[in-house]
Amino acid sequence: MAMKHVSWCSALVGVAVLWSLAAPASAETRMSPRAVVELFTSQGCSSCPPADALLTSLAEQDDVVALAYHVDYWDYVGWEDTFGAEDYSDRQRAYAQSWGSSRIFTPQMVVNGTKGVVGSRRGEVHGAIERASLSLPVGIAEDGDMLKITIPPDPSLQDAVVWLVTYIDRADVAIERGNNAGKTMAYTQVVTGRQALGVWEYETGATIKLPLPEVLAHKSTGIAVIVQQEHDGLPGPILGAASFER
Repeated sequence: MAMKHVSWCSALVGVAVLWSLAAPASAETRMSPRAVVELFTSQGCSSCPPADALLTSLAEQDDVVALAYHVDYWDYVGWEDTFGAEDYSDRQRAYAQSWGSSRIFTPQMVVNGTKGVVGSRRGEVHGAIERASLSLPVGIAEDGDMLKITIPPDPSLQDAVVWLVTYIDRADVAIERGNNAGKTMAYTQVVTGRQALGVWEYETGATIKLPLPEVLAHKSTGIAVIVQQEHDGLPGPILGAASFER
């Protein structure tokens, strides 16, 4: 299965964008999670399969939004990751820079934008999640042909960027070369695109409407809405999140 990073049209916070298109028949929503877990992984990384499997189990928890970013810096070993993108490697580097480090590695899991742990260390990952919390509620629901996102004001916080992340819930990949040659791997929560929707303002909150068929294009099956602070252009703490899946 070959797929690369997909970007789609942006929408402005507080502005309803209207298309008349068919909506999915049924969906699952997840609101008020305690943690957003971002796994940085690669099909060319021999130590990544245990972390990929752990992310699959985390995605089954009602209090976790799990996302897998496939990086591209392992492609040199002879297998080009079918989901890898430079943007995702850059996101991992940006996290490291925000923590005052120049080191990146796979597999790595980042919890709520503030804690990075080795992605295959089950105990450390679960411990970080158990200590995690998200203070900002994010509402997400179907509204006719649209997906309606509501984020209330909160004067105790600072402005943050609202991100839309699309993903595939599962993909099976037969790896022909590189460190995992000969294996057929099941990957879950695979990020297919990432787009800034605008700024959530702590004084006014935000309401956003998105066209579902336009967003869930390019074989994507799920959507995560992430509200994350930035400092000097680098990612900071995640304040709130929600997800929607066909």
